[in-house]
Amino acid sequence: MASVTSADVARAAGVSRTTVSYVLNDTPGASVSEATREHVRTTAARLGYAPSAAARTLRRGRSDLVVCVLPDWPTGPVVDALLDHLTDVLAERGLFVLVHHHRGSRALADLWRAVTPRAVVGLAPFPAADVRAMRQAGIEVVGTAESADSSAFDRSQHDLAVLQVDHLVTRGHRSVAFATTTDDRLRRFGAARFAGVRDTCAARGLPGPPQVPVRADEPATEAVRSWHAQGVTAVAAYNDEVALAVLAGARAAGLIVPDDLAVVGVDDAPAARVAAPALTTVAQPVTPQAEHLATSVLAVLDGHEAPPWPDDPARVVVRAST
Repeated sequence: MASVTSADVARAAGVSRTTVSYVLNDTPGASVSEATREHVRTTAARLGYAPSAAARTLRRGRSDLVVCVLPDWPTGPVVDALLDHLTDVLAERGLFVLVHHHRGSRALADLWRAVTPRAVVGLAPFPAADVRAMRQAGIEVVGTAESADSSAFDRSQHDLAVLQVDHLVTRGHRSVAFATTTDDRLRRFGAARFAGVRDTCAARGLPGPPQVPVRADEPATEAVRSWHAQGVTAVAAYNDEVALAVLAGARAAGLIVPDDLAVVGVDDAPAARVAAPALTTVAQPVTPQAEHLATSVLAVLDGHEAPPWPDDPARVVVRAST
């Protein structure tokens, strides 16, 4: 079935194609009555007319697309909340967010050359060559460093684990284990968070923490039994999903949380609040981060410098599991 064109809308509405163009593109200064505008819009909607994004870009000399590139990570509550907020804020400026889950099978240049976005937002550093190429093409690049040096990113992950261990120490625990993720895509996150657990244990005079990969889709019963046999009394989990598997493993092993084993996660996912017992976790500052990202996009599109990263640290949300 052939797509509906602006000429079809003009014929059905009984007006010229120029009038249709003025109305559907909100052309400034066009002398078209409000009644005619409403008639054209109603006719276009009835016919199912969808304006071409490519044609819009040619007319305006700029795109209304912002591409948000997700690395090869599984999405979760933090990323979901960030994308929701970014989409809502940019929609108020007439911009559309296209989320691209980059898995490395094709060059990133294939994407931005195909959709000609106005800006590209990165949730992890782009290679310097990609950044230069996008900027040479007139595409703004937001939210990422220009090099692969992301020590600040690793430090933020490290600091989440510091909060976990410090909280457990304040609860009197002297032997802590780390339940890491089995997802290879998150290996770098897991390594940075384990480093935080290890370093904090050393700084607080605790023994070196055992690290065990834990699947998020089954009870971590054997891991819990092993920790209990070693005298471990608390577990810092990679995230809330892993922590919930540890809670299930403790129940299966006949242990009482937190009396026999305390557990703390990361992310403050909705499930953490309804776990049995409710899960203590480290909440990341998702709202300030999302607002900063949206503000940064609008700033660079308006020709301004992006604002500095907000100083809003993560915090421990204390619940029954510790």
